[in-house]
Amino acid sequence: MVALTVLVHFPLIALYFVVLSRASPLRIVSSRHMTHPNRDIFPTFNSSGESNMSPISSSATKTTTPQILASRSSSTATPKYVIAHFMVGNVYSFTVDNWLADISLAHSSGIDGFALNVGVDDWQPQQVANAYQAALQSGTGFKLFMSFDMSSLPCSAASDAGTLRTYITTYATHPNQLIYNGGVFASTFAGETCTFGQGSVSSGWSTQFVQQLTGSSAVHFVPSFFVDPSQFNTYSSVIDGMFNWNSGWPIQVTTSFVSSLPGVLGDIANGLTSTVTSALSQFIGSTTPDDAYISSLAAMGSGRTYMAAVSPWFFTHYGPSTYNKNWIYLGDEHLYATRWESLINIRDQVDIVEIISWNDFGESHYIGPIEGDQPMSQAWVDGNDHTGWLNLTSYYASAFKTGTYPTPTKDQLVMWSRPHPASASASDDSVGQPTNYQITQDKVWAVVLATSPATVELSTSPTQSQTFSVPAGISKLSVSIQPGGTMHGTLTRAGQTVIDLQSTNFTFEAQPTTYNFNVQVIASP
Repeated sequence: MVALTVLVHFPLIALYFVVLSRASPLRIVSSRHMTHPNRDIFPTFNSSGESNMSPISSSATKTTTPQILASRSSSTATPKYVIAHFMVGNVYSFTVDNWLADISLAHSSGIDGFALNVGVDDWQPQQVANAYQAALQSGTGFKLFMSFDMSSLPCSAASDAGTLRTYITTYATHPNQLIYNGGVFASTFAGETCTFGQGSVSSGWSTQFVQQLTGSSAVHFVPSFFVDPSQFNTYSSVIDGMFNWNSGWPIQVTTSFVSSLPGVLGDIANGLTSTVTSALSQFIGSTTPDDAYISSLAAMGSGRTYMAAVSPWFFTHYGPSTYNKNWIYLGDEHLYATRWESLINIRDQVDIVEIISWNDFGESHYIGPIEGDQPMSQAWVDGNDHTGWLNLTSYYASAFKTGTYPTPTKDQLVMWSRPHPASASASDDSVGQPTNYQITQDKVWAVVLATSPATVELSTSPTQSQTFSVPAGISKLSVSIQPGGTMHGTLTRAGQTVIDLQSTNFTFEAQPTTYNFNVQVIASP
């Protein structure tokens, strides 16, 4: 049997105005590396750092979202797209029907296409072919494009670029290929050290990739190079835009960062957490990372594409014997919803939003079904469904693309929580507590989409509950959770129960066997 490549991303942990380092995932790779793919498997188409801090906690909270945006793009502007990052390396066993099911689900959730993250395995081109076939079969116009994982694909020799070019030329005229500003849209994860045998990174990408793709195969290249935005002009002959991978999370908010905020450390030690929550909330969904990219791209001249990231969560738990990555990013304060709202507020400056991710199970930010071939992440993924977040995706994707928040036509409730206290001590976990575990709150997070004013009650036990009056539209709610707690939410209106949502296999455990900072998401039908 062909060995599976397990693809695990390592987003950078750095501020743009501090030293940046490259994301370099460790991987288990097949013994047969794909340097030049066998062209027979490509179909052809016709034109048709830590400190001893206590976890954060706080009382119930509620926020609501305005329904009308302040600004809207011109109707003549290039259409906006919402894309989901899809790990081809996690679907070795997929059939065309599997692809079709995922594409149909994504499309019905407001997602316009998948960014197909491809690595070195020799079986991945066939899965890419399956994806394009399924997209065509779906009849939805669902778009696909290549996202070359340059932490996996070789890029030191000129010949290495042949693999990338073959993907582009194979699907350039496929009806479901994303064509953007007249070019075949393509992206990357990393690639800022690739020279393809040339004297510089810029020369390598320019002469061996961009310049060799002409006519119907000419690319619109929007990579995720992990470089300081002030250096974008170095790649002026290469890029048509940039993808800001790390903008999906407040990556600067680490334990050491929080401990350095004036007054916060003392507040945590004394259990006075309102100051902490207030101090951190400014980083949740912030557009400061976007501003740096947008201004640097604008300085290169008009027509550059900015692709921003949005992500609902991040937890990874690999020990030294595998990928040696064990940390969280702060996902509290309704990160997914808040980040979407921030991007919608600046939508005139954002061309494409890429959701990280559809199926990257190893980092716990998947919004698609748990299926395919996990990268040894079963311990923290199995049983923790995230598809409830698709309800929010549909709502926010519509607002981003149209400029107006849609009026809910159905009452919906989405809730999520981690399975144990942040400070819990696991009885049998050799990997240990994840870095930054101290900065997350023990809470149940909830988002309500209401067709008209209603009453929502969130409860974690028969004696612990909070009632909220919510307006029509979207509201973000939260309540604290204690060991033994569950997730239960109701929405009532005029004395009638409209939603009664309760977890069936979730308990907030006081003493877990292993550490798990993933979340379980539940949602009303």
